[in-house]
Amino acid sequence: MQLKQTLQPALRELVVSARPVATASILLMTDLVALAIATGIAVVGRWLFNGQYPLSLYWQMWPLLGLFALAYSLMGLYQGVSLSPVDELRRTSLATTLIYVVLGTATFLSGSNAYSRAVFLMAWVLSLGAVPLLRAIVRHWCAPRRWWGFPVMVLGAGKTGEMVVETLLSRPDIGLKPVVVLDDDPQKQGQLLGVPVVGGVKLAPGLVQRLHVTYAIVAMPGVDRQQLLPLLEQYGHLFRHVLLIPDLFGFSSLWVVARDLGGVLGLEVRQQLLLPGPKLVKHCLNYVLTVLGGLLVLPLIVACAIAIKLDSAGPIFYGHTRIGREGRKFKAWKFRSMHTNGDRILENYLERYPEMRAMWEGERKLKYDPRVTRVGRWLRRTSLDELPQLWNVLRGEMSLVGPRPIIDEEVVLYGDRIQLYLKVLPGISGLWQVSGRSDTTYAQRVKLDEYYVRNWSVWLDIYILAKTIWVAVLAKGAY
Repeated sequence: MQLKQTLQPALRELVVSARPVATASILLMTDLVALAIATGIAVVGRWLFNGQYPLSLYWQMWPLLGLFALAYSLMGLYQGVSLSPVDELRRTSLATTLIYVVLGTATFLSGSNAYSRAVFLMAWVLSLGAVPLLRAIVRHWCAPRRWWGFPVMVLGAGKTGEMVVETLLSRPDIGLKPVVVLDDDPQKQGQLLGVPVVGGVKLAPGLVQRLHVTYAIVAMPGVDRQQLLPLLEQYGHLFRHVLLIPDLFGFSSLWVVARDLGGVLGLEVRQQLLLPGPKLVKHCLNYVLTVLGGLLVLPLIVACAIAIKLDSAGPIFYGHTRIGREGRKFKAWKFRSMHTNGDRILENYLERYPEMRAMWEGERKLKYDPRVTRVGRWLRRTSLDELPQLWNVLRGEMSLVGPRPIIDEEVVLYGDRIQLYLKVLPGISGLWQVSGRSDTTYAQRVKLDEYYVRNWSVWLDIYILAKTIWVAVLAKGAY
């Protein structure tokens, strides 16, 4: 009777509307469509360029899409456990590459000349981009819907539980929908950010049976070990997935690996960007992509230089002293986007509008900066003003991806995190640029820089570079 009274109609509706099977099915169909589009473009493209193979020959291969679905499933892309975008990119790329290698090897080692090698190569490259791109588009559209995702029970309504609920509600793309919270403290029962707190943990068995919740998040980092272990033993078996939030805020979270030390649970935390091997990989990636990308955008660089020269008096490039790895100073080059007498213009502006001085002193940015030229405003919105920093990358002073380069006055704002910042090269792009840019607070920028250093991987850099293009096109948060 108590359970029926506490289970509100709104809660029942929310749980019924969240359909894990539907979510996994939509992702499966999305992948198949993306693969079909990529293969179709490759086949038609090769046929248009004097292809000697009939299009019907490739149509007969459509059942092979099932191999991709099987590989993606084995990689955990449909199991419903939340994946970071970076980990999802890694898994889809590895699975896609593996299947294409298997198909290519089986086809060409068999001695068959019926299929074009160029088609396989183009289809593979296009699939690497099409699958994560279409997944991102579908998730962006579907994630806010009530039926998308997996219902989650949160155990603990304290500060950690509130943080978990707030994060999941603000990030529907994670795919975990908090539908009920349990806490033994009667004073915390009621509502937690709109999610019902219906009673103590002892209600878990009845709620799981009635609501079919298979995912639980234990948000009780402050609970004593003697209390937490019996709780996990008693209720953990009710759920297919149990996520335990440890009291380790600020540590790496992307590539932490659980280790069994003879029955003792350990968490291995590797800051890969500080290891010699990964540093060498990143160094090589910087040079290869910078040289190739620089050649591709060279005409655009020339066009920007001409536009700047025609728009306002002054030099084309502007160099500003920044702090690099190990505290070394260097000049970060940009296209000039301000008037040459910008300091005087800014001071006059702040005297005329004193209410803007607090924003300038706190964030070191103004949404409508009077110093910016007409061409400069466009360059900033598209981030094209930073193209000259490719020269800084070639000189080994910057990286394509990394923390935002800072000046001396900003060191104090980093606090203890400045030591972590000084261990790596600053980047042209980074998490700050793809996470809201100037719409974020300075404290958020510092946290994003810390997160990047602690969680670096090649896949994280690839993800940021890909998202940089998307953010630059939308010009969101740029001024």
